[in-house]
Amino acid sequence: QVQLVESGGGLVQAGGSLRLSCAASGRTFSVHTMGWFRQAPGKEREFVATIVRRTGSTRYADFGQGRFIISGDNAKNTVYLQMNSLKPEDTAVYYCAADETKFTIASRVTDYDYWGQGTQVTVSS
Repeated sequence: QVQLVESGGGLVQAGGSLRLSCAASGRTFSVHTMGWFRQAPGKEREFVATIVRRTGSTRYADFGQGRFIISGDNAKNTVYLQMNSLKPEDTAVYYCAADETKFTIASRVTDYDYWGQGTQVTVSS
């Protein structure tokens, strides 16, 4: 089993920045790919960014290109999401996810085996 705990959410004005963290514990050696998703009220959970731990390969949703940066610290079993130039439409609960079966980029909710509890990000206009 893998446990994921997100932190770093909060209230920020449009144009501001936040850095989310996701700390993994438990069977972390089995985690190959980690990702960030978000879910706004009344909407489906959507892909934000993903990173392959071994290679550092990343992929972003179109809305995150140029604004969001995903990174990882394998020694700390932690993945980060730096979010810049935030917009009100970025308001959502942000979830961290971990996959232990693939060594590739994963952008679908169904690709992941473990999920954190989520952290709220609110961007005011």
